[in-house]
Amino acid sequence: MTSHPNIRGGASVAVLSALDGWESNLVMNLRLWCEGPVGQAQVWTDYALGCPSGKAQSEVQAFEALLNTLMQHCKRPFVRHSVGCPCVGSDECVFVTLVKTASEGHLEDAALIATLMAHPAFAEQIALLAGQVGEGARHLVRSRSETSSTGGADVVRLH
Repeated sequence: MTSHPNIRGGASVAVLSALDGWESNLVMNLRLWCEGPVGQAQVWTDYALGCPSGKAQSEVQAFEALLNTLMQHCKRPFVRHSVGCPCVGSDECVFVTLVKTASEGHLEDAALIATLMAHPAFAEQIALLAGQVGEGARHLVRSRSETSSTGGADVVRLH
């Protein structure tokens, strides 16, 4: 892990391999989405392959809405690591914690977590979107596991 102590939000706090499968996939989709159109196309493909017919579009739209809301109302630039980096930065970890907490039904706690990244006026909206994104992210990885077992705003980028 390479640390960048002078960039708030970029400190390496974990590695992708230590996260649950859906959490590491969520971090990768976050990174890909922030890379631009090519990465966003990869996220669309991930959802299209892992979601039931007709559900992928709404899941990606929720993911996009969550990221747009966070990035538009963030207190400072959101810091992420590059797509190929095995580290998880502190901002990425807070994002995963937000989504996990919200998708487990703890919306008040998720709204509090949202205030670490965004202005409080948007915390409830972010928590609701995060809950939907978390449910979709879990389903995405779960369906991929089932398939494989049966055969089938401002962003700063670090290393």
